[in-house]
Amino acid sequence: MNEIKLTIPGAPIAKKRPRFFRRGKYVGTYNAQETEEGKFMQLLMAQLNGHQPIAAGAAVFLDCAFFMPVPKTMRKKDFGQLPHVKKPDLDNLVKFVKDCANGILWADDAQVVYVTGLKAYAWLDSPRTEILVRW
Repeated sequence: MNEIKLTIPGAPIAKKRPRFFRRGKYVGTYNAQETEEGKFMQLLMAQLNGHQPIAAGAAVFLDCAFFMPVPKTMRKKDFGQLPHVKKPDLDNLVKFVKDCANGILWADDAQVVYVTGLKAYAWLDSPRTEILVRW
């Protein structure tokens, strides 16, 4: 089984809902997150060193770990004891990774057949997103 390990520095980003606008009777939508997606995709491609997307039809197993920044108000004696139970939601974090990696890591996100996720505080290290892709 082949695998790729990637680490994206910075606070993890969650997928946001599309925004709507109205002009008369016309209702349109737009994505307010395009710049964040572009930066994330550039960081992905920089670590791949020319790796081609996983061929269509291959089953993909995705493991994601999201290490969130520690709030400045948190006491040092609480380190390692409190789980990250605040927003953003874990499923929205995974959704953002799947959407950004579509066409870069795999041909289509429908190939992802297994997903695991972890959301925790980055106690000793800096905030980051760690991705493990196996096929």
